[in-house]
Amino acid sequence: MNKQIAPPIVGVGVLVTRENGQLLLGHRIKAGETPSWCFPGGHVEPNETLPQAARRELQEEAGVSLDEGGEVFGFAMQLTGPRTLMTGGVMLKLAESQLVTEVCEPHNFDEWRWFSPDALPQNLFPATEALIELWLHKRSAPGWIAYPVAESAGA
Repeated sequence: MNKQIAPPIVGVGVLVTRENGQLLLGHRIKAGETPSWCFPGGHVEPNETLPQAARRELQEEAGVSLDEGGEVFGFAMQLTGPRTLMTGGVMLKLAESQLVTEVCEPHNFDEWRWFSPDALPQNLFPATEALIELWLHKRSAPGWIAYPVAESAGA
């Protein structure tokens, strides 16, 4: 019997911070899913680096345009489910002049908001929760494993 295996999905989650340390989260209202809060993000396109994908997704979903930047801080891998899901976390720090966001995909999001890391909303999107826990140096969410990127990588 030939068992078909679903192809893996490689995604990017964009940890956007501002000067005061707050994080940008969107209220995700995608049809067929429980509403949740998540980073800007999505699938990595062919021939894209993780920082390029992060900047593209930030533009497409929240209307923030950046020509460069983005630091990969780690990967989160879902250990449950019918396919392998790997999400690369990319950190972008915005200057005050870049803080205006807009809902560019109203079928997926109904708002963008800034949150303090110690006052995050309930019901985080699973990949976002895993990446936040990695960034905060906490234990991975159940069903996920996190791989931090060594600070000396590329140095």
